[in-house]
Amino acid sequence: MNKKHNKPSFIGIMKSTLAAAFGVQSDKNRQEDFSNSSVVPYIVAGLIFTMLFVFILVGIVYLIVNGIKNTP
Repeated sequence: MNKKHNKPSFIGIMKSTLAAAFGVQSDKNRQEDFSNSSVVPYIVAGLIFTMLFVFILVGIVYLIVNGIKNTP
């Protein structure tokens, strides 16, 4: 029952982060994520994703508001 704990790949971390953001992840993938030795890569990826998401939303709102102001 000793499983070798491999470091998660960059793609694997991104997939887990996106799945967590949308709230859809299989139980198998969740167990694999929790079996890794370190939670730090997932926390960092989650923070980066959240910041990018907020900046994109702010940018969209900024474009919409400025588009409305500049319309004659």
